[in-house]
Amino acid sequence: MPTPPRRSPAARPPQRRPRPPVRRKKPRWAMRAVTILSVVVLASAGIGHAVVTSIDADIARVDPFKDMKNRPRAGHGMNVLLVGTDGRDHITAAERHAYRLGGAPCHCTDTIMIVHISEGRKRASVVSLPRDSYAVTPEHTDRTTGERHHGHPIKINAAYAEGGPNLTVRTVESMTHVKIDHYLEVDFTSFMKTVDVLGGVRICTVEPMKDTYTGLDLRPGPHVLRGGPALQYVRARHVDGASDLSRMQRQQLFLAALIDRATSSGILLNPMKFRDVARAVLGSVRADKGFGTAELLDLGRAMRNFSPSSSEFTTVPIGRMGYVVKGVGSTLKWDPEKSERLFRSLREDEPLAVHRPRSRAVRVAVAPQQIRVQVENGTPTDGLGSRVDAALAATGFRTTRQPVRAADRAVKRTVVAYDPRWDRSAKSLATALPGSELRAVKGLGATLKVVAGADFRKVRKVKAEDPYQGEFGVMRGDDAGCA
Repeated sequence: MPTPPRRSPAARPPQRRPRPPVRRKKPRWAMRAVTILSVVVLASAGIGHAVVTSIDADIARVDPFKDMKNRPRAGHGMNVLLVGTDGRDHITAAERHAYRLGGAPCHCTDTIMIVHISEGRKRASVVSLPRDSYAVTPEHTDRTTGERHHGHPIKINAAYAEGGPNLTVRTVESMTHVKIDHYLEVDFTSFMKTVDVLGGVRICTVEPMKDTYTGLDLRPGPHVLRGGPALQYVRARHVDGASDLSRMQRQQLFLAALIDRATSSGILLNPMKFRDVARAVLGSVRADKGFGTAELLDLGRAMRNFSPSSSEFTTVPIGRMGYVVKGVGSTLKWDPEKSERLFRSLREDEPLAVHRPRSRAVRVAVAPQQIRVQVENGTPTDGLGSRVDAALAATGFRTTRQPVRAADRAVKRTVVAYDPRWDRSAKSLATALPGSELRAVKGLGATLKVVAGADFRKVRKVKAEDPYQGEFGVMRGDDAGCA
């Protein structure tokens, strides 16, 4: 297999073609990243040059790198900027009603991701850039008014409205110092079709998920989501108080699950299925002129063994929430040191997460590290309290490390006592103690109590439903599957 070049094909001067600029209203969503990866996998399966060439012909072209100067130095691997805009033109009236897709578009990017493909084509790192990120634009010409602007503060998603793909790329490069090799702009009409062609995607949730804005309504447990419900899942912003940050994590979880579905099911090795997926997705994608057949085939040959464990996902670290800027509003300001280390890893083609075996822990709603526990020994057996305390601490729970004797020394069934205000924490703790009894005690406070009974056998390993860990909050693709 030939060694991939150290620089992206995007480093070559683009070939200009006489094509008027296309302005389309694109719906809100950038999850078609997985489609490009799927096309890559298909190419590696030997589907054929002719099929890939026909896909290339269906992609609308845009020139986001026009007249760009003083760009960051090219690193190793390939960096793709994926954006999804918020137009509504390709959504039917029935879909608008069923999936709550009303409202006027702002013609700005609602989702922005940098996808880094390693030079050896063995790893994909996906970094989400929050749409409300504080940014300062380079000098540019407003594409609507033609007015020349000096650099000024904005939310990063507004760069598209002022200067289209060109200003979006320039703003991202100036903030990250990561050279963007390719640009992909996508919508969510094709997303729904793609999920349906793949037969749906399996996700799991510990807590009920309900969002009146999108119509999302999921019970706890595993679900196979088809196109419309999948769109509701990735668009939901009002499931909890984390709003857009929580939504980005769900998008990454879904993308990882979609990659798993695409690469493990064999669907994409079927030429007819491949054709259906390609037609469903790429008909509404806009890409730079340099991203074509040769690049797809090159990536495909190199990524024969791509799997969920080859992918990693994170969001740029936030240093200050609610950073208010006059004329802009409330923004998210990046943590300067952590974000610089993150983007340096992309520039230097280094993994974001340390490789580790997939955990077999059971998913819970609240991380053990957030739950404080007092252990009591409810039996005559000496040392049982210390054993339970140590086992819970080893699993991550914040025990007092000072177990005590319970007033009742004849407890048969282990009890988890909790203040009703901390019921989610109590359920998570009870999951770690198989067979335990939940007992609400008003006024107990934030510290939960475990009264070890004669039935105690072990502490089960648990981890938060949100699998993001480490300095940047990195999730590997194989962490996203259902336990």
